[in-house]
Amino acid sequence: MSGAVELNGDAVAIGRGALRALRQALQQDLGEQGAARLQEAGHAAGPDVYACFLRWLKAETGVADPGALDANKFGTVLGDFFQALGWGRVNVSRVGSGALAFDAEQWAEADPEAHAGYPSCHFSAGLLAGFMGAMTQQPVSVMEMECKSAGQSRCRFLLGSPDVLEAAYQAASEGRDYAAAI
Repeated sequence: MSGAVELNGDAVAIGRGALRALRQALQQDLGEQGAARLQEAGHAAGPDVYACFLRWLKAETGVADPGALDANKFGTVLGDFFQALGWGRVNVSRVGSGALAFDAEQWAEADPEAHAGYPSCHFSAGLLAGFMGAMTQQPVSVMEMECKSAGQSRCRFLLGSPDVLEAAYQAASEGRDYAAAI
């Protein structure tokens, strides 16, 4: 795989520093509303990034429909795509019976120097929800469970139906193992 991604007008590339500066400014000026606005913007970007993925997938694998991918290769293909796009290497795994985890040790939006008190890759959470929603043609919720911006060793995004993520959130907020709840 060459790894090159041709954007063709659906998406643009911005630097990691710009994304981090945007997050910092919005959160400083708008607080919790800044996080919500970043997530909304990310969600709006998701379908365009998915369109890039479809072109990249066809060029790299010869497969036009992601549903035709071997299930065992799906996570690797997504990891290769996000790496090629500049977001970072993603490792995809199942969590419980109804969710996927996207784990990234070097994620573009994460800022280890931010010393955030909570997971802060809000744009990314929205982007992944919009991307996977476009792929599955169903609502997909995304919640960041771990974040390098909050001093953890990786960013971990949990993806699933709204009901599944509500159960995960409830368990985590009660100090229980969210994986066992889903």
